[in-house]
Amino acid sequence: MQVCNAITRKSASNLALAFILLPKDKRAGMSALYAFCREVDDVADEWATPVEERRARLAAWRTDVRAACERQPPRFPVNQELRPVIARYRLPFALFDELLRGVEMDLDIARYRDFDALELYCYRVASVVGLLSIEIFGYRDPACRDYAVHLGKALQLTNILRDVRLDAARGRIYLPLSELQRYGVQPEELLRFEYSSRFRALAQSVAQRARGFYQTARESLPAVDRKAMASAELMGSVYWRLLRKLERRQFDVFGPTPTRLNRLQKLLLIGRTWYRLSVGACVPNYGIP
Repeated sequence: MQVCNAITRKSASNLALAFILLPKDKRAGMSALYAFCREVDDVADEWATPVEERRARLAAWRTDVRAACERQPPRFPVNQELRPVIARYRLPFALFDELLRGVEMDLDIARYRDFDALELYCYRVASVVGLLSIEIFGYRDPACRDYAVHLGKALQLTNILRDVRLDAARGRIYLPLSELQRYGVQPEELLRFEYSSRFRALAQSVAQRARGFYQTARESLPAVDRKAMASAELMGSVYWRLLRKLERRQFDVFGPTPTRLNRLQKLLLIGRTWYRLSVGACVPNYGIP
């Protein structure tokens, strides 16, 4: 797992942080899955590379991960390390294919018409990762899949709110155009990094939708699988805290530095999540109405 572990360590992402609550074998599996996600996402975001070249590279990733899923030798080092993880946890190619379809949406779509269109993107790039992850975590109740879908959408909407400026700098606007129109915000305002009371109201409407997904995830996690979902619950706690921080700042996200949780806040959340699970606490510490 040398290649995948190096990619995971370098990223220092919130997702990688959550692996700390996993036993060693599952941590290695998640490191390989994360490395795959990181690599294909980086391909889509290589702005200096022509779109058709990026599309061809993603097609090569699809072919290579299909080989890994079909127990054939893949060419890419990440997929070589991912292959035994796929076999051990029976990760289906259909989910990897769906994830790649989501990544490919970034090659063609820079605006989303409405929430339905945006939710398809969120499902593909976030919920699908959750569906793959819970196979590695291990679960007993099939309802856990609904939990993964809802939590994935909540996390992705939180990401979108945090990264409005970063995405606008790349010419992308993920906030639905229908909501921009509803609150009287012109796309050009976002591209110019203009903050206004109208944008604040728009962002609050998206935050409310994210809150709904957090609450639904909170309610749909089967009690029998709560301990197995420790890492997912930590992710929910981290991103819930991030959403609350964005709300306190009234969604002023156009500054040069994205809103983050500091190291101490993350460590406290790790400790709190571990303690709650160790004592059998039944209610997640996110998604509170």
